[in-house]
Amino acid sequence: MGTALDILSDFPTNTHAQWLAAVEKELKGKPFDKTLVKKTYEGIDIQPMYFMHDLDGLPQVDTLPGQAPYLRGTTASGHVVNAWHIAQEITLAEPEAFNRAAQFDLGRGQNSLNIVLDRASLHGDNPDQAPQEAVGAGGLSLATLADAQAAFAGIDLTSLPFRLTCGATGIGPAALLAALVEEQGASTAALRGSLVVDPLGTLAVAGTLPCPLETAYDRMAQLTRWAVAQAPELHTIAVGVDGYQNSGGSAVQDIAFALATGVAYIRALLDRGLHIDEIAPRMTFEFAIGGDFFMEIAKFRAARLAWAQVVASFGGNEEAQKMRIHARTSRWNKTEVDPWVNMLRVSTEAFSGIAGGVDSLHVGPFDEIFRTPNEFSRRIARNVHIVLKEEGHFDKVVDPAGGCWYVEKITAQLAEKSWKLFQDVEAAGGMAKALMQGMPQAEVAAVAERRAKNIATRTDRFVGTNMYPNLQEKRQLAEPVDHAALQRQRTEALAAHNATVDRAACDTALAAVRDSMAAQDATLMTKAVQAVRAGASLGQLTAALHVDGEPAKVQPLNRHRGAEPFERIRRLTEAHIARTGQTPKLFLVNMGSIPQHKARADFATAFFNVGAFETIGNNGFATVDEAARAALDSGAKAVVICSTDATYPELVPPLVERLKSADAGIMVILAGYPKEHVEAFTAAGVDEFLHVRVNALELLTKLQRHLEVTA
Repeated sequence: MGTALDILSDFPTNTHAQWLAAVEKELKGKPFDKTLVKKTYEGIDIQPMYFMHDLDGLPQVDTLPGQAPYLRGTTASGHVVNAWHIAQEITLAEPEAFNRAAQFDLGRGQNSLNIVLDRASLHGDNPDQAPQEAVGAGGLSLATLADAQAAFAGIDLTSLPFRLTCGATGIGPAALLAALVEEQGASTAALRGSLVVDPLGTLAVAGTLPCPLETAYDRMAQLTRWAVAQAPELHTIAVGVDGYQNSGGSAVQDIAFALATGVAYIRALLDRGLHIDEIAPRMTFEFAIGGDFFMEIAKFRAARLAWAQVVASFGGNEEAQKMRIHARTSRWNKTEVDPWVNMLRVSTEAFSGIAGGVDSLHVGPFDEIFRTPNEFSRRIARNVHIVLKEEGHFDKVVDPAGGCWYVEKITAQLAEKSWKLFQDVEAAGGMAKALMQGMPQAEVAAVAERRAKNIATRTDRFVGTNMYPNLQEKRQLAEPVDHAALQRQRTEALAAHNATVDRAACDTALAAVRDSMAAQDATLMTKAVQAVRAGASLGQLTAALHVDGEPAKVQPLNRHRGAEPFERIRRLTEAHIARTGQTPKLFLVNMGSIPQHKARADFATAFFNVGAFETIGNNGFATVDEAARAALDSGAKAVVICSTDATYPELVPPLVERLKSADAGIMVILAGYPKEHVEAFTAAGVDEFLHVRVNALELLTKLQRHLEVTA
């Protein structure tokens, strides 16, 4: 019988210094930091490996789940007892269509109702008052109690948690929902979930509010007082920072601006007589989840850590220090080209959110960026939750990232860096003043600009869009909303409702709303609910709640998707093909044997396919004359020379001379970047160099112009 294996003696522990020495030996003089350390948009250097000593000095690693400062979660059981809510957004515009989708999805795994209102309703406008394009834009059109009854028919709102977007002030949509519950004979005390009232988040994204900011704070305070008395399980204050992430921002900015916004709301409500232990427990933080898997896990842990410290500084109790998080997968990194890849992106993002300990989650359907998701795309997105729960067993483990040296280290670094930025916002006068000065917008724009440069050079990659395109893709149709028809339909529904209203009773109820506007208690919300039950519409409530004053205005965030520039290039080429019937082509001047040119020819083909260009391939040419003749005979107005750096000095000058003398307008691209010959080859007539560090966006744009590609 052989000698038993002794792990400790047979495999002795190596020190960090020994590991580092071995790595440096393998690098053969290359700098460690530049070769193996990844630079992130958060300003955090990601090491190739983490060690136990990376936890030194990190006090949070000694805490348990459910213990302050709640980095490891706000409950001891994590998702084991109370799993995250499957809170998929349902964005159909018509109340009846919304109801059908909601009932269908709630019967198939969704366990939280996520109600997103259209732009008209969020602004407080009836469908006949709103701009046509605002009706049905982005969500449910809700104007009357009759609409609410149609949208939520057969759904007991007291039996499941819900989330309702309420715009900048919240009173109108909240009153519609509360009135519906009372009409159904239920109590608002049984309601659980969030009324998403977020004036600073709205201001940052839209650039304006429908009222002065102080008025929005007044309404938030009145709504919160009503909830304290009438709906104690409802959250009435939302801190939404998804707009920053969806403008290209970083995880540090997400956390810092969440802290600054939350502090602004605390101060505003303290000034209006509420106590910190009434305010903080009614706050929900809403984040977007980006594509950096471990950074996003750390983001949620760091945010809880920092927020507990903020609330403690205001004297909040332990319950008040707990951050409640709703998250949605990012829109910034989703693509309209090859949108099926979005299914994979949201899967890793959902994984990050759940591992990071979010309380509720929306997984974006793969087509949500260009159309209203249909039953198929909603099902696939919903099933991401269910697979992670039922097959991945994420509801069986508490704080899955806890103790991971890597995650714990970057969590601490994120907390430190976001706290510094939060202090900078505070030094600027707080979040509202910072937004008016353009500080958060500029911070996000700076990171977005760095991202854009890396996307252009394909350092940051979108599979299927700026790398590995699928030219056989069958394009998914956008299916735009017919806003004109929808506005007519919704206006007719409003008229039908108005015909049933006792106008005198409704006017009396609206007058009571106006009379109670100055009350710093629950009166205003109570009167608003009574007005809705008397037949008042959302637009009438908005008019009754109107206060003279200059609406808040700032420079809005530039929300966009990172892949858009490459999508525009591809769609322009496709439109040109559809109009002319001709695909723009490049001829591959492959020189020498197949092993000599294949790698660069394949790279060139994949590169130009990104712009939907076709490359004309071949098995290579033995002579310059043969190659030039074939290239010119092809009729292509652009050629790519593909061979090796060693053969280029002999081949390139005569080949380019032959091509240019026969057709001075032909674009010559050389595959590769032989530094010592670049100047000479340029002088010889090479127009562009194709290599891994090239600005792909610029080169593809130049090629389109050269080939006269137009829509």
